[in-house]
Amino acid sequence: MKTKISVKLASRVKHLPPYLFASIDEMKQKAISKGVDLIDFSIGDPDIPTPSHIVEAMKKAVEKPVHHRYPSYEGMLSYREAVARWYKRRFRVSLDPKTEVLSLIGSKEGIGHIPLAFINPGDIALVPSPGYPVYPVGTLFAGGESYIMPLTEENRFLPDFKSIPRKIFIKAKLMFINYPNNPTSATAPKRFYREVIDLALKYNIIVCHDASYSEIYYDNEKPLSFMEIAGAKDVGIEFHSLSKTYNMTGWRIGFVVGNREVIAGLGKIKTNLDSGVFQAIQEAAIAALDTDDRIPSEIRKIYQERRDTLYSGLKKLGMHLTKPHATFYIWTKVPSGFDSAGFVTHLLNRAGVLATPGNGFGAPGEGYVRFALTVPVERIKEAVGRIGRCL
Repeated sequence: MKTKISVKLASRVKHLPPYLFASIDEMKQKAISKGVDLIDFSIGDPDIPTPSHIVEAMKKAVEKPVHHRYPSYEGMLSYREAVARWYKRRFRVSLDPKTEVLSLIGSKEGIGHIPLAFINPGDIALVPSPGYPVYPVGTLFAGGESYIMPLTEENRFLPDFKSIPRKIFIKAKLMFINYPNNPTSATAPKRFYREVIDLALKYNIIVCHDASYSEIYYDNEKPLSFMEIAGAKDVGIEFHSLSKTYNMTGWRIGFVVGNREVIAGLGKIKTNLDSGVFQAIQEAAIAALDTDDRIPSEIRKIYQERRDTLYSGLKKLGMHLTKPHATFYIWTKVPSGFDSAGFVTHLLNRAGVLATPGNGFGAPGEGYVRFALTVPVERIKEAVGRIGRCL
């Protein structure tokens, strides 16, 4: 007689690759349990606290009984109006907060759910690689197929659209792009976005631009928003997050803006799968979005000092890398004789330094590793010394 059921995973789960950062966390915990003084550059989780005025806004908001009930599905109108104000101030882009802005439980949630609204089994999503693992995973959950667009150093880490067959474009329903780019830290010029818009119009493809790192930039080289380009709102949407800009990764709040029909489609998925963002967090996010540029500027100064320290240190060690103009990542080739995973293991075992293997972001990332600048300058200097000794 049976004493328990036989549990079988759905095929979509069986086909999932191991989530990159779960395996990285396992490596980290094993090293710590052995007493390793670990310097962790692996996960892009800001170590700088959330600005105090945002925390204070949350403290006040959480005491309001009105916020203890179900939130609105699309987000408080006051929050969506704050997003629209921020876009107008930062990018000179006008948005209708009622129809062109939607709250998200962090941008990851929206990116993961957008294929459910527009991808049917057999449809194609164009996915950059190396790239954020959620792009292909969300497509897989919707029954779609990912067509990989390799991002190579030779092409400045931009997709080579000329290499994509016409039959792929015809079957494509979504295109994911991400600039400033994770993990390569590349930025995109205006002509690239114009090419994307032309392709989207020609083949009726919804463009999904992940702009989560637009506010982590250096030397006053402000990245563009896709929404700034004429015609962008006609073909797509832009995902954004408060996680990196205001050090709010744990708060889980973001937003998506752009084409109202696409926003409405994603909204239909969300109303059936979640109940919105806790409104006290939305009030804190309003305080963040209405902040003048002084606080983000101070955050950027911290990252710029870290970027300069790690970049110059790795360069002196003879490593091949390009100085990033945005994001808090450094993307570097591994030394001769190593592959990505092998070099990460070597650094961990010999130097107590943890980076992320490039192939974890997709096969085109093989031969690279990513360092996240979420470590204080003194520890970065120490890490460079350790790396130098183990090389």
